[in-house]
Amino acid sequence: MVWSSTAIPTTLTALPFCAPRPDPDMPPVTAARPGLPSHPPTTRAIYAALRRDIVMLALMPGAKLSENELSLRFGTSRGPVREALIRLGEDGLIEVLPQRGSFVGRLSLPAIERARFVREALEIAVVRRAAEKGLPAEARIRAEASLSAQGGEGVDAESFIALDDGFHAGFAEAIGLGEVWAVIEREKAQFDRIRFLSLPAATPIDVIIAQHRSILRAVLDRDPAAGEVAVRDHMAEVLKIVDDLPGRYPHLF
Repeated sequence: MVWSSTAIPTTLTALPFCAPRPDPDMPPVTAARPGLPSHPPTTRAIYAALRRDIVMLALMPGAKLSENELSLRFGTSRGPVREALIRLGEDGLIEVLPQRGSFVGRLSLPAIERARFVREALEIAVVRRAAEKGLPAEARIRAEASLSAQGGEGVDAESFIALDDGFHAGFAEAIGLGEVWAVIEREKAQFDRIRFLSLPAATPIDVIIAQHRSILRAVLDRDPAAGEVAVRDHMAEVLKIVDDLPGRYPHLF
């Protein structure tokens, strides 16, 4: 299974192959409510929704973020929106330019490499530990179910990446180190934007699933060294396309 190639637009619009699904807990993007709802979303919910839009390129690098427009979108006052934007700035996902406002941060190769380095280092440590300790039966069943779902019919880009993340997070949770994945999650936003940007030319899904199977097999075989090799091979895939992206999409960097 592979996704069809879709050109990245030069305008700041959502990409058709990775447009986010509606969140039932959030007003739609186009909703402009004249009054505030009885239970407006929290700063945390606004932060999560905007982070998702930025990571999935529904909000493209360079897009201007208006507190007033976002307040209308989420049906809340400007305070929670401003606090969410501050958090996104701390994550390196938005830039605040004096006298100009807030903008979605452009992609940065150094930031992407840092995120990739952090993820690879921590995932290697987790997989090695899982191989040393052994994987509980329930965790093995979940991992194998995830692999089956990844190759299922009708799995779109967003669903596949969620399954991918869940597969990797499962090893940390299985050995009592779920907080390690929380660290990875915080650090990998820049890396994830590249994952979505590269989808038209990404590694075929069957190759990624085969790499996942190699990781799981190494853990089940109690072979930490093989697990490390499998993780490195898996993470190296993104490096095959990252260097080419600034030349293809200079307006995003």
